[in-house]
Amino acid sequence: MARSSKRPADEPASATNQHGRLYAVPQHAPTPATTDLAGMAPAHGAAQPPAEVAPRIHTRWPDDIDVIFEKDPAARNIFEVLTYQGLHALLLHRLAHRLYLAHIPFVPRLISQIARVITGGIEIHPGARIGKRFFIDHGAGVVIGETAEIGDNVMLYHQVTLGATGWWKHRGDGRVKRHPTIEENVTIGVGASILGPVIVGHDSKIGAMALVLENIPPHSLVVSQPARLVTAQGGQADLETQLGDERPFLLDYSI
Repeated sequence: MARSSKRPADEPASATNQHGRLYAVPQHAPTPATTDLAGMAPAHGAAQPPAEVAPRIHTRWPDDIDVIFEKDPAARNIFEVLTYQGLHALLLHRLAHRLYLAHIPFVPRLISQIARVITGGIEIHPGARIGKRFFIDHGAGVVIGETAEIGDNVMLYHQVTLGATGWWKHRGDGRVKRHPTIEENVTIGVGASILGPVIVGHDSKIGAMALVLENIPPHSLVVSQPARLVTAQGGQADLETQLGDERPFLLDYSI
């Protein structure tokens, strides 16, 4: 299990991990990219106190439905929400998980496979533990492994994977902890993969396409390296000029 190292107080808030794939930035020390520009005075850039936001009025629906109205601006009425495949996957998982805990064979797995077919590829193992107010937005292609644990008020976008790092590492007991633990109030962006028995601390955000292989402390922001423009309107000759010494690296990714 990967371990997170403590960062000295005087170290920069943004750092690249040993894999060179992601950055962890505590949210209490926002970078310019995450600073609320609307709260900045235009003259000298002094931060203004954020405006108070009125508490949201909860609907009369259960938590699994109410959270959709809270987090999806496109959810306008209950009839639309009842068509959400993320909701279908979650409700079927709640049933499968109860049967799984009762040690009923085969049926929980069958339910999870039926859910996968009717939801466009949302595969949640019956053994996964999921808390309250869980929401999968644009549900499609989501994979959640058997020993994954998800706290309350967690939101996933499509194509998120909460998986393991390889079956060969746990040949003895198939139910050994091998999937992530996601604590409360975490948001995970599209295409992110969190692999292994790592812990994502509460109130953190995982950006799109991030690959997480180690523990993430609470109140962190994790992002992958964004796409980089290497050529524009110049064709292959201009591309080789701009890349210079990086051209051999590009050849590994030729189409």
